[in-house]
Amino acid sequence: MKVKRSTGIGFIALLLFSFLVNAQRGNTGDKVFADRFPEDVIDPITNTYLLVKNTVDHDIIVSIRDQYRKYLNHVYIRNNDEYLFTGLPISRIYLQYKEFYFEDKQNTVINYGERHTFTFFFDASMEGNFMTITEEEFFKP
Repeated sequence: MKVKRSTGIGFIALLLFSFLVNAQRGNTGDKVFADRFPEDVIDPITNTYLLVKNTVDHDIIVSIRDQYRKYLNHVYIRNNDEYLFTGLPISRIYLQYKEFYFEDKQNTVINYGERHTFTFFFDASMEGNFMTITEEEFFKP
């Protein structure tokens, strides 16, 4: 059976296109908005850890802010993946999520040497735990 040359070229083009589409998706830990945020705030002597788990079916970008809502850190987390923030300053922190621009209403208190885990999930019955924020609020310094 002879295959048409245009069919073979079309298949190769489709295969290459599928690799390019996947390549545009970031990796967990990427600083995809480094140009829109100030430098990350890291305090290595605090020995703090915050593990953020993304359990939803889409990728998210997490921004961490201190008790005064000042920017500390941000990171891209793929769906069903997790990221470990280290060296967070001792403070109360708030987490914001870019996908729907949410902010967790509850704060997490970070003290010296503490390890925390936060699992990001969406449950319509838990909607009162999050507030919607604007894109400007998400990207403010």
